[in-house]
Amino acid sequence: MTGAGGDLHGRPTLAELVDAVLGYLRDDLADRVDGPERHRVRIAVHALEMVDRELRLGPEQARAHGARLAQLGFGSDAELARAIRAGEVDDGPALRRALTDDTADRLRVANPRWLPADPA
Repeated sequence: MTGAGGDLHGRPTLAELVDAVLGYLRDDLADRVDGPERHRVRIAVHALEMVDRELRLGPEQARAHGARLAQLGFGSDAELARAIRAGEVDDGPALRRALTDDTADRLRVANPRWLPADPA
């Protein structure tokens, strides 16, 4: 993964490392274990899939989240949370849309299967 800092760490990249470990767990190890060990392998696979999704989606999601906060007039989640608790935020469509979009972005990383199917 390269960015403003260039390619400091070179290869393998974080994404390549995650992909290699996922491949080993899914393709090699999962079929050779059973019972509690198989369950632990599935948990490890799910965790690494989350890491993979966050590596791919996280930067854009962070940018979009910041833009949503700014549109609402806040600089951080903590500021927004304080204003909501104090009843200082208009509970209108803009807030609901921002919270819905943030929740959907979190689900895209945590478990995209929990998202409703797109009605396209």
